[in-house]
Amino acid sequence: MEKITVKIDGMMCGMCEAHICDAIRNAFNNAKKVTASRKKGEAYFLTEDIIDENRLKKVITDTGYTCISISSEQYKKHGLFK
Repeated sequence: MEKITVKIDGMMCGMCEAHICDAIRNAFNNAKKVTASRKKGEAYFLTEDIIDENRLKKVITDTGYTCISISSEQYKKHGLFK
């Protein structure tokens, strides 16, 4: 599982966060735990699929925001039982 983090410029309110989350969910069917934060200026989600970064940038841009960067890292589930 990969954690994809997208740095985004232009989010100003809760509706902006919702627009970003909806756009990611609609574009990538297997996106899980999609979250956006205007304070941090980023969105992240989990996926088992390989993400086309150009497509992700286009999704963000088409929503009216600026995609600054995209990064991914291996996601390790944290919990009580390992």
